[in-house]
Amino acid sequence: MARTVVISGGGTGIGFATALAFARDGDTTVLVGRRPEALRRAAETVAGAVACPADLTRPEGAATVAELVAERFGTVDVLVHSAGGNGGLEPAAESGDPLAATAHDWTVNFRLNTLTAVLLTEALRDRLASPGGRVLFLSSIAAFRGSGSGAYAASKAALHPYAFDLARDLGPRGVTVNVVAPGLIEDTEFFGDSMTPERRQARIDETLNGRAGTPGDVAETVHWLASHAAGHLTAQVIQVNGGAERGR
Repeated sequence: MARTVVISGGGTGIGFATALAFARDGDTTVLVGRRPEALRRAAETVAGAVACPADLTRPEGAATVAELVAERFGTVDVLVHSAGGNGGLEPAAESGDPLAATAHDWTVNFRLNTLTAVLLTEALRDRLASPGGRVLFLSSIAAFRGSGSGAYAASKAALHPYAFDLARDLGPRGVTVNVVAPGLIEDTEFFGDSMTPERRQARIDETLNGRAGTPGDVAETVHWLASHAAGHLTAQVIQVNGGAERGR
């Protein structure tokens, strides 16, 4: 039976790969993001996809998604939080004051990576299919070991206790909640132009299988966690990083 799958950040990278994975099953995907043109292109590529432009850092953006779901689908079978990113690529603080710059950095990262997921979840939690609903958060290897940017790592780590509390609250309804934490994933916009060949190779050298990850690696993990086969798995963090978190 076809399901309704809402994917934030669905226009590019991991979110787009995830949409393709669910589309193979004939599921309807609702692709959410801030860039209408990227969403339009993705929706034209993914069979059965619906584009829903919305800024999830704002309550009204999450409400826009909830309204579309209510009008067209009624319930959400799978909710995937792929929106977010590197706060360092966002516009810098206008003030040159170091404390103001720190406050800006932490605020931007938490808005991008934590608040987007929380607002969309809260907007849709009453519409999650019960039983059988699935909620999947995208965290990062940085949540376990840092990344050189305390703000980004902390904003991803904050998703873990939220997901655990949500799993406890929604478990009686038959809804599972899990987290996927990728390491280095190529073919995304996360690093912008900042990834040097030396830095890339250093990240690959940390893995136990000698390669960078792909959006499809993460998408297939998310797809499985949303399946019936994973119905007894909840409140877990699954790392997809080629063993890099363990190190060599």
